[in-house]
Amino acid sequence: MKTMTCRQLGGPCDHELRAQTADQVIKDQDRHLKQAVKDGDATHEQAREDMKNRWKHPKQSMDWYSNTKKAFVQLAED
Repeated sequence: MKTMTCRQLGGPCDHELRAQTADQVIKDQDRHLKQAVKDGDATHEQAREDMKNRWKHPKQSMDWYSNTKKAFVQLAED
């Protein structure tokens, strides 16, 4: 397991997300952002919009995805 924070993934907080893979931590971040916005946390709204709109710009989204995967690989195991 490895841990990344919401902030490391482009969000506004230090909520920790633990997963075996970068893909799973990205999915967990998406769920975290959705729930935070649903709960009325305005600080997460921009990050949620960024996540939703990321794939409208394939080049930028692939850069973000690639950088996130690289950052995840470099993390120490928990």
